Amino acid sequence: MEAIEELVIQPCASSLYLRPFRLCYRQNGTKKVWDCMRTHDSVSILIFNTSRQCFVVVKQFRPAVYMCEVERHCPQVFQNQDKENCHLEDPLPAVVGVTYELCAGIVDKPDLSLEEVAREEILEECGYCVPATDLRKITSYRSGVGVTGSRHTLFYAEITDQMKTGKGGGQPEEGELIEVVEIPLEDSMKFAFDESLPKTPGVIFGFVWFQNNIAPKLPKK
Repeated sequence: MEAIEELVIQPCASSLYLRPFRLCYRQNGTKKVWDCMRTHDSVSILIFNTSRQCFVVVKQFRPAVYMCEVERHCPQVFQNQDKENCHLEDPLPAVVGVTYELCAGIVDKPDLSLEEVAREEILEECGYCVPATDLRKITSYRSGVGVTGSRHTLFYAEITDQMKTGKGGGQPEEGELIEVVEIPLEDSMKFAFDESLPKTPGVIFGFVWFQNNIAPKLPKK
């Protein structure tokens, strides 16, 4: 996960996942233009291991996060990306693009329910076999509202050590390189708000939701 080499920025003429478009419209008599991006809806899962009282999250390299850090250090890096390939001779260490996240995935299989999509993601990324019927929907909301507006659905799943059937780590054939990380319950809120540990809003929201809805019902030690 730490070796990033031969970094090249290229124009993106087409993509299976991102489809940009420009919307022209009139609002209250004023003409407006807004650039948008069509993307898939998605799911994520807050996973809690009841055997050892810990959360199961994933850790992976995110190129978009990495390039935000590259641009912050080298503001000129994107000046010519629409005209020619831009080679980065001295890239930053990969760790600046690594984030902690909830297990998640895009909704790109119309024959599966959201619960079934979430079940597949848990197995592929974390190695636990969870029945789709055991998934509890927390809520759904719009993400990336300034650009995409896609719908994201958050689930909660409880697991035990006995439900571990694989090593997880994602699908290497699809380029996934995922590390499974366990966060002890007693450390979860400190982890959530520690800015030195880059993470997605879903981790923070999920941990806070758990403290309000699940933690009070846990057996007292």
